Amino acid sequence: METVHVRIYGRVQGVFYRQWTMNEARRRGLSGWVRNRVDSTVEAVFKGDEKVVADMVDACRTGSPMAFVTKVEFQLAPDATMPELVDGEFTQQATV
Repeated sequence: METVHVRIYGRVQGVFYRQWTMNEARRRGLSGWVRNRVDSTVEAVFKGDEKVVADMVDACRTGSPMAFVTKVEFQLAPDATMPELVDGEFTQQATV
């Protein structure tokens, strides 16, 4: 199992990016969350099989059909730093 913290830049708010992320993560069986940030980025945490997580990060480079992604940053995130993760659930969190 791997946990990755991701930040997505570009035109990613107001284009159903969070909903797309939830649908794609759930379809892949990932745990985690997604949320908008006040700086116009989208932030997500994905937890699951290493190859599935890598595939999801790659998919974030395109995102929803109306999105225009300019950059995706990610880093490994130890589970100990992600207490809000619930195995088997992928949720949308409030904007921060």
